[in-house]
Amino acid sequence: MARRRGSSGVTIQEVAAHAGTSTMTVSNFLNDTGKMSDATRTRVRDAVEALGYKPNAAARALASAGAARIGLVYFNPQNAFLSAMLVGTLHATAARGAQLMVQHGGAPDYEVLAESLRALVRSGANALLLPPPYSDLVAGRPIVEELGVPIAAVASGRPMPGIVTVRVDDRAAARAMTDFLIKQGHRRIGFISGPEGHSSTAVRREGYRESLQAHGLPDAPELLDSGDFGFDSGLAAAKRLLDLPQRPSAIFASSDDMAAAVISVAHRRGLAIPDALAVAGFDDTPIAVKTWPALTTIRQPIAEMAERATLALIARLAEGDSGDDDADIRVAYKLVERASTDTGLARR
Repeated sequence: MARRRGSSGVTIQEVAAHAGTSTMTVSNFLNDTGKMSDATRTRVRDAVEALGYKPNAAARALASAGAARIGLVYFNPQNAFLSAMLVGTLHATAARGAQLMVQHGGAPDYEVLAESLRALVRSGANALLLPPPYSDLVAGRPIVEELGVPIAAVASGRPMPGIVTVRVDDRAAARAMTDFLIKQGHRRIGFISGPEGHSSTAVRREGYRESLQAHGLPDAPELLDSGDFGFDSGLAAAKRLLDLPQRPSAIFASSDDMAAAVISVAHRRGLAIPDALAVAGFDDTPIAVKTWPALTTIRQPIAEMAERATLALIARLAEGDSGDDDADIRVAYKLVERASTDTGLARR
């Protein structure tokens, strides 16, 4: 790995070692990006001063002049997740004078995606921002090293080698929502997971199951279904769950779109929400407050996550960091309670 030297001859790696942090943390400190504790900030500042580190002014000037060209690939242009990602990414690129290059990534297939990413890099992108499932497709694959540019993933379900990841704790979030429904008195809780190609799918399902186990409830296979995070797949899963001889009293879907589909099916069957069926989702996208009743959900701040991922990429480019030091950035989730699970709110 090349050593990134400042104008003083001291490397950013030496500063990180002296402070007991990662090079990403030092880079975030120097560029005033990302969040860190006061104690960490003090350690990094002391290390910079003790070693006399001076960032490479030429590299920072290039970054501020727009040399950072962030390539963002997308799959579904009508997805609320993509809209939120664009908001966060555009905010970060505008603030740092970087350029955003947006391209359709093609079918969720490794070879197709790899060629799309190569084309983006050939077109001038010197950093890449990936949403799921694209991030899952490239994680641990040769294309990461082949491209030779920093890569960041938003909303991955796990850390990924050689890739900056910005995510919530999916397992804890799913467990928190299931705990919440159990505390409301539900004992048969249906769960609609996402597609298996997404790393978040397995960990959210694990969180659901951990909650059932912690409360002494059976893990009933018939209460587990799956979709692709989209509305239509949620319709199909909801119909299957509500056709059960003993239907669930609550359904927790792994996306707001699928949860909105559950509400739609329940309305068609004359099931009052939340009296006859409580419904919860995940993401807190705009559809969560457009359904009737409004949707209880887990909020993961996609725009903030995309902004932080973009700033991390720009910081790596500014310091000449190739991304050899993995970074896993956690952001806080929030359980947002609305009328789809609260009888009192639904009757207001």
